[in-house]
Amino acid sequence: MSQWKQIQQLEIRLLEHVDYLYDDNFPMDIRQGLAGWIEAQDWDTAANDESMATVFFTNLLSQLERVRLQEQNFLQRHNMKIIQQQLQVKYTSTPAIMARVISTCLREERRILASACMQEQGPLEKSLQSSVALERQKNMDNRVGIIRGSVQLMDQAVKCIEDMQDDFDFRYKTLQSREKTDKNSEMMKQEVTRLQEMLNRLDFKRKEILSKMDVVIKEIDDLMTSQLSPELQDWKRRQQIAAIGGPLLTGLDQLQSWFTLTAQSLFQIKRQLDKLGELVVKVTYESDPIPLQKPQIEERVKYLIYHLIKSSFVVEKQPCMPTHPQKPLIIKTGVQFTTKVRLLVKLPEVDYQLKVKTTFDKDLPPGRVSRQFFILTNNTKVMDIEDYSNGCLSVEFRHLQLKEKKYINGTKGNEGLLSVTEELHSLSFEACFTVQGLTIDLETCSLPLVVISNVSQLPGGWASVMWYNLLTDEPRNMAFFGNPPRATWSQLSEVLSWQFSTFAGRGLNKEQLSMLGEKLIGQHASCSDYQVSWSKFCKENILGKPFSFWMWLDSILELIKKHLLPVWTENYIMGFVSKEMERTLLKDKEQGTFLLRFSESHLGGITFTWVEHNENADVRLNSVEPYTKNRLSAIPFADIIRDYKVISDGVVPENPLKFLYPNIPKDEAFGRLYNSPSSKVHPYLASILIPISELRSNVSTTSPSCQSPEPPMTPGEFDMLSEHLCFSMDTMSPPYSE
Repeated sequence: MSQWKQIQQLEIRLLEHVDYLYDDNFPMDIRQGLAGWIEAQDWDTAANDESMATVFFTNLLSQLERVRLQEQNFLQRHNMKIIQQQLQVKYTSTPAIMARVISTCLREERRILASACMQEQGPLEKSLQSSVALERQKNMDNRVGIIRGSVQLMDQAVKCIEDMQDDFDFRYKTLQSREKTDKNSEMMKQEVTRLQEMLNRLDFKRKEILSKMDVVIKEIDDLMTSQLSPELQDWKRRQQIAAIGGPLLTGLDQLQSWFTLTAQSLFQIKRQLDKLGELVVKVTYESDPIPLQKPQIEERVKYLIYHLIKSSFVVEKQPCMPTHPQKPLIIKTGVQFTTKVRLLVKLPEVDYQLKVKTTFDKDLPPGRVSRQFFILTNNTKVMDIEDYSNGCLSVEFRHLQLKEKKYINGTKGNEGLLSVTEELHSLSFEACFTVQGLTIDLETCSLPLVVISNVSQLPGGWASVMWYNLLTDEPRNMAFFGNPPRATWSQLSEVLSWQFSTFAGRGLNKEQLSMLGEKLIGQHASCSDYQVSWSKFCKENILGKPFSFWMWLDSILELIKKHLLPVWTENYIMGFVSKEMERTLLKDKEQGTFLLRFSESHLGGITFTWVEHNENADVRLNSVEPYTKNRLSAIPFADIIRDYKVISDGVVPENPLKFLYPNIPKDEAFGRLYNSPSSKVHPYLASILIPISELRSNVSTTSPSCQSPEPPMTPGEFDMLSEHLCFSMDTMSPPYSE
């Protein structure tokens, strides 16, 4: 079943989350009309490959045109034409952005489907999607709106004061121009009295506007401290969680709106103060409140502007290699990586020649790391306005590359303190912001990075990235792995499930997570608060095995992603089940019932176990030697299940696999995943690879032998096989037990 069809079967609560994903950037009409084609493309890679994205964009327009011409409904056909035109305007020059939008939507769909499979959301995901957060945002919108309204009213008040002062100034100068003989007249005395009253009203209005400014500035200060800053920190925390496979990161446009409106209010107050300063030059008097209070208010406004602008400089897209778009924060030397910074304040008068400079490991204390790196490519770019994202000011570095520094006498320094994948680094960004006479130095930095020199270090590097971003919200704790904190099993299990929903399209259910917990921490798996150490998770080998828990699990993820994805997404792989549980599940099933599970003794292996009844009706379970990436590269797994044969004591080879656990007919489950034989005319008989095991009569009834027959078949067996099969046999695998 396609991903989009699965989405349409979700309950209304989850469909509302899906609805949130689609807007003018990627209309749901396209998702609906081109569902199959969209899901068949590699949007993750295209998002970081401009030429590939261009091809995809061109093909998408062609596909859309084909669907439009086939559409019978005139109104729908008209709407699709408008969508097609909008896409051309929006993405013709930036197709990679379109690919990124679609990639994000598909990934979030998979996460929503995964959450539907879970009996309940994990604690991290619950905390990120609480109704309290929505109420908080509504309150924020309301407060920002009230402040903007108050500042607009102050504009009118300043204009009123200016008009009053102009009137007073005119009357005062008129009075001064009168003849001396007129100054003692009754009319003159009345005019002086009137001027005094006007001055009193002017003084009252000046005090009133300064008092209102004080109130509004206090409100802005409280807004920034109690709500805006926490909202920004909350977004940064959600960015960390999204980086390790958590829910889709949203809310930056909303933050930009709040930051921009707050900045506009502060700059408007600054202009109002400048206007009051001009009024004082024309008219002042003893105990004039403006000269007394304006300097202090002005300093407070500048202070708030300074801190608001500095905090608005954020890393929108954390450093990531295009070759591994779903594993950010890992950089390989000599491989290009991308990153993006953004200014959340949008002001028309900003100098758009805002240059951003990147620096690697800026201000890192000496001796903290054993390796040092420098940016090989151009590390300075100018920020520009993005038309497709509400006109925000941003810059994307797409071609950064690291190189390791050479060391004198070949000595690197503090080697051995931490492993390569435990050393943390950072990428800093600096710029100088100038607006309305204010100069503000901006600086921000990426989340901690892991730098590797070989792809074999990628699993360890990703483990470090997950552990750090799961357990701390500190932006630059470079000494984190000097004494890494422990994770509770409930925290860790949620993140592990995210890995499967991100990389394999379907998360883990409660039973699968329970089995993983037993493998990692034994009987403590039933305790959600049990503390798991970093060493236990990633560094120590599993008892009796030459690999760690994470290396074993990561190899399974890679196997699913590259060779088992269709079978996994259909939920046909039970996956994580112990030998004991396997026997419990199968012992009462009819002959030929089988289940699929991942090998516990091989890295990246999958096996199947089936039920066999002997003449005495005793149950025997047979397991095939695990299939790894090398063998699955030759034969698709569904075809292996279809064509699998067993030779036993000269009996005609047969497929012992009949029913997928619990009782689904094999062809009903896997039929649509089979590769159809080629129909091309060929002068030779077609040949296919057949997986075959030899089941010897002297093997144990409980644990079939895992020895491979050598040679694969006797000549007699081969002749017998040839009589019954009209295709060639190229591969054999023995029965197996772990």
